[in-house]
Amino acid sequence: MSVTRSAPFVEVRRWADADCPLFRAAWDALAAAAGEPNPFYESWYLLPSLRALDPAGEVALLCLHEAGGELAGVMPLRLYPSYYGYPLKHWRNWVHDQCFCGQPLVVRGMERVFWRAALEWCDANNSGGLFLHLLQMPASGPLHDALKAELAAQGRPAATVLEERRALIATQASPEDYLAASLTGKKRKELRRQYRRLAEIGTLEIVRCRSAEDIAAWTNAFLALEAAGWKGRAGSALADDPAHAALFRESLLEAARRGRVERLTLLLDHRPIAMLATFLTPPGAYAYKTAFDEAFARYSPGVLLQCEAMNLVADPAIDWIDSCAAPDHAMIDHIWRERRRMARHSIGIGGPLRRTLFRLLAWRENGHLPGGIS
Repeated sequence: MSVTRSAPFVEVRRWADADCPLFRAAWDALAAAAGEPNPFYESWYLLPSLRALDPAGEVALLCLHEAGGELAGVMPLRLYPSYYGYPLKHWRNWVHDQCFCGQPLVVRGMERVFWRAALEWCDANNSGGLFLHLLQMPASGPLHDALKAELAAQGRPAATVLEERRALIATQASPEDYLAASLTGKKRKELRRQYRRLAEIGTLEIVRCRSAEDIAAWTNAFLALEAAGWKGRAGSALADDPAHAALFRESLLEAARRGRVERLTLLLDHRPIAMLATFLTPPGAYAYKTAFDEAFARYSPGVLLQCEAMNLVADPAIDWIDSCAAPDHAMIDHIWRERRRMARHSIGIGGPLRRTLFRLLAWRENGHLPGGIS
């Protein structure tokens, strides 16, 4: 029997229960109506992530529903027994090594409602957890502003415990003008020389694709190219971990079927020497994974491909591209000039005693009492 609600409400459900056609359809509708895009929490990426990396079902989905039952927000959540080596139980949004944004998907205009409901749920269901920890959170935009405002309105203790800046392209300039402002004339001349030298070796071409055509072959080629480089030698290539390889294959297939990924390939005599997969999430995009053939390192194929990737900003649907790169990346930071602030926040939950204890813990971690997120 259905129950009519008079206000938005939260339910927390096992992710396996959400892996069904009816809920996936509601989830996809939510993603289309979200005020800020996050491909890593959309059904086509998060469900393959959970299947591959959470087979025990420790992660739950915190879901906000409108009064009529429509899905209005989703955030994966897990209770962790420790906090960076310390035995401090806490709730945390679920972010894994191949997930580069941790903000929830929320229908535009319901950001404050989402945070209020989520925090109320954490208060009532702390399960011994002392705080809510949020990772990979953009430190600007409607969701950030709504969280900051809601925390201030409640007088709830909270702190930003880490902030980093990673490379971003956000420009109205043409790709040519943007590159000219990023690199010296000498460097641009060198890149043109390297491109010409590559073209002298064999037939050189750049291929863009947004369809699912040959997606399996492209994915296999990418995994092999990455594994042949330094990541393979370090044991950190996607192909070195069956779960990560499975996630990569399934998520790219689903994204390609939806037209949500652009595959960019630099081919030399029909052989890929640099590859890039970028998730398309208008009005933005996320440069998800890239690899290049180190045998051609003297020609900078990875840099040549990144310069070509700038042409995506000429797409009228794309206003910005998140590099998903580590802060101070040796290569990308010299080309992509803007920066996106990414933060980790900790928020007190539970009753007055727990919040007091959280204040003391935050003071111990940060050197001052929690005065809100930045």
